[in-house]
Amino acid sequence: MNDACMTTPEALLARDGERLVFDAPVSQVDRPTHYCPGCHHGIAHRLVAEVLDELDVADRTILVASVGCSAFSYDYFDVDAVEAPHGRACAVATGVRRANPGSVIFTYQGDGDMAAIGLAESVHAANRGELITAVFINNTVYGMTGGQMAPTTLLGQKTTTTPEGRRLLGEGGPLRMAELMAGLDGVAYAERCTLDSVKHVRAAKKALRNAFEVQLRGLGFGFVELLCGCPTNWHMTPQAANRRIAEEMIPVFPLGVTKNILDK
Repeated sequence: MNDACMTTPEALLARDGERLVFDAPVSQVDRPTHYCPGCHHGIAHRLVAEVLDELDVADRTILVASVGCSAFSYDYFDVDAVEAPHGRACAVATGVRRANPGSVIFTYQGDGDMAAIGLAESVHAANRGELITAVFINNTVYGMTGGQMAPTTLLGQKTTTTPEGRRLLGEGGPLRMAELMAGLDGVAYAERCTLDSVKHVRAAKKALRNAFEVQLRGLGFGFVELLCGCPTNWHMTPQAANRRIAEEMIPVFPLGVTKNILDK
């Protein structure tokens, strides 16, 4: 093959005498996305895949996804996967982890799934210190089923089931899962991040790695909450969705580590 036919990124960079510094993760499947424009699921997938590659654990990793937009995550990871019933990912992951103690287990769940119908399963798995890493996508709305109110919906936020805006008396306030998880004895690491900017994406990757590290070291349950945009159900552009995260979500859901026993 002559140089003119070398069109891969590696070949192009080699031809220019440069070093490749950015490539697709090995553990992520190269396929067109089905997610809506501006959705942050794709970024979250990539970060998880990069961490699996860097830790060299993809060949023994098992994903447990539940119902919702998260149900499609197994189409994008080149790892073994199990689909759990709605809200039961942490319960299923508990069984998978105990039956396969040498495996690395992570759940990928939305706010309607983990914080609503699956709240009990999630809290009790975390409280038991199950060696699981949970990736929690918080976009303040039920994404797949039409934009209904989620446990994380902001006060005043309009959804298909709160057309006048969520009210404190009647619907309650948004659940802060990172703080809730931090209060459980079995949780070794909990952090809230966001994917609205390059700086925040880089911080989210570090958090995800820490959440997998506590599992690999047998320290307990790892949890990362990711504030994500849902432009379709928010009825706004991707750019406006990023601004909403920065201006409306972060003040309600402060970023940062809520629990970390890695350094103890």
